[in-house]
Amino acid sequence: MKKIPTRKCVVTKEVFPKEELFRVVRTPSGEVILDMTGKANGRGAYVSKNEETIELARKKKVLDKSLEVEVPNEIYDRMILFLKMK
Repeated sequence: MKKIPTRKCVVTKEVFPKEELFRVVRTPSGEVILDMTGKANGRGAYVSKNEETIELARKKKVLDKSLEVEVPNEIYDRMILFLKMK
């Protein structure tokens, strides 16, 4: 039986399997990207795949604090768009 990797959402502080979270990464060059592979190099923060959680992260600037850089609104918009496409 294989162990399922879990991560904590930086907004809700709940623990989820990695597949149920978005990973937002601050690359070594300072760029902020939405990492769909989970393997991008840099400082990562996880956000639950839930529209209310994403909006709360945007409102409270939780990702800005976690990644120590300003996260553009485009990142939040892409997460919500990805949820709606699913």
